[in-house]
Amino acid sequence: MSRDGHPFPAVSARKPDPASGPGRAAPNRRTMKTLFAFVAVVSLLCLALVRLGSPSSPGDGEPLTLYCAAGIRLAVEPAVRAFEQETGAIVHIQYGGSGSLLGQLQVDGDAADLYLPGDEGYLDAARDQGLIAEILPLASMRPVLAVAHGNPHQIDSMEEVLEKDLPFALGSPAAAAVGRVVRKVYSERGQWQEIEGKAKVFQPTVTELATSLAIGQVDAAIVWDATVTQFDGLDLVRLPELEAVPVRVAVGVLTMSPRAASALQLARYLQAHDRGQAHFLAAGLTPVEGDTWAARPEVLVYAGSMFHSALEETLTTWARREGVELIRVYNGCGILVAQMRAGGEPDAFFACDSSFMDDVQQRFDSRVLLSNNPLVMITAPGNPLQLKGLGDLARPGLRVGLAHPEHSALGRLTRQQMEQENLAADFASSGNLKQDAPQGDFLVNALLTGALDATVVYISNAALAGAKIDRVPLAPTALAEQPFAMARQSDQRYLLQRLFDAVTSSGSQDRFAELGFDWRFGEDSQ
Repeated sequence: MSRDGHPFPAVSARKPDPASGPGRAAPNRRTMKTLFAFVAVVSLLCLALVRLGSPSSPGDGEPLTLYCAAGIRLAVEPAVRAFEQETGAIVHIQYGGSGSLLGQLQVDGDAADLYLPGDEGYLDAARDQGLIAEILPLASMRPVLAVAHGNPHQIDSMEEVLEKDLPFALGSPAAAAVGRVVRKVYSERGQWQEIEGKAKVFQPTVTELATSLAIGQVDAAIVWDATVTQFDGLDLVRLPELEAVPVRVAVGVLTMSPRAASALQLARYLQAHDRGQAHFLAAGLTPVEGDTWAARPEVLVYAGSMFHSALEETLTTWARREGVELIRVYNGCGILVAQMRAGGEPDAFFACDSSFMDDVQQRFDSRVLLSNNPLVMITAPGNPLQLKGLGDLARPGLRVGLAHPEHSALGRLTRQQMEQENLAADFASSGNLKQDAPQGDFLVNALLTGALDATVVYISNAALAGAKIDRVPLAPTALAEQPFAMARQSDQRYLLQRLFDAVTSSGSQDRFAELGFDWRFGEDSQ
């Protein structure tokens, strides 16, 4: 897992490419994806393709409200104004101490649409309280000891500040992110009580801390390294104990925001390497390697047909809230793999079984196991033919349907299970195979219409038929493993991570379980 607790590789901090900017042409890879998906619809009648867009846009006249830490105003203000100019949105920004702003949100959870504190820890706390739904990392910074230009007192440690009895200022731990970080660091070193007792000034924002130093009220103050660059006449002293605790800056979207799609568009703009990140770099912060900017990103997802009922509600809800155009292509995984080999470039792949991910793994980052889906034999209610296992499928005169072994994971696994039980030759010679299909749903429907006596499908296919069929359990080894992976070359990696977070949410897990999937993500074995 990444250092963020996510199962995918972390994206490193970077400096935005000077050649990348608002005027840079968008990659034509997206156009190729859309074209390929269209061709697939024409050529494959069983293809399920759905497009979803945002129900609202930032330029719809409804202003957004952003609560922002005062200490990062120099980065946020120009980025937001550029967003307004480019999109036609209206954004009201309220600056203050990170803790103070969180306190306001705790009183009124829908007072703002976005919250951008000076330390991501405040967002974690807000999310634990149900106030924040999405968190988008933006940059990082470190606390430093700020002094007057030239460091006239020649101090290079907090111990010297204390020994020389110099007046110094700290951020209020209850209101300012920098104050909370400083308290944590020096509490762990056993020095906080002394430092707190000798501080001359406590301020609610890092900007006010730097101002206290700039006007000569104190001789030193602990602020962010980015803050020092915003004030003339100040120098910084990097202290080892503070250098070891970089603080991540991120923006959160409020759970109760009625303008979530618009708020997320602003958040994506701030995070985009070719938009907002240049402003964070200019303000002295270290930006993340953000996604490529798109006012309405397009995401192409390939998913095995078995996922349709399990994923569709989650994907619909996610796309509507995120305000993106989501293209889903459901089909047998053998067909999906063939499409990729022919030029299809999905941003993400939900594979029916690990064997199909193996076929295209070089296109994707490391996979994550989501679930298992056992195979089951199904027949008419009451099991009138008294079928007990795969061996019975070779009985004379039985009408059997199976999934195609080349086009689907279901067919491949059914064949492998028959071979494992030494039944493949007998079944092949029986002549009982009356229908093969790329998807289990087709086989279930054929059984329900009386065209088949028996078939083998996933338990998730059988769940949709309810009491209209009888199920015959198969060997425990007859199951498929469903991995997920995101495209190695995708320029929307943070967006895809949020998609994955939605799919692995508790509500999504419940839908998988209702359909008979065994949920696997999060197990230590993965």
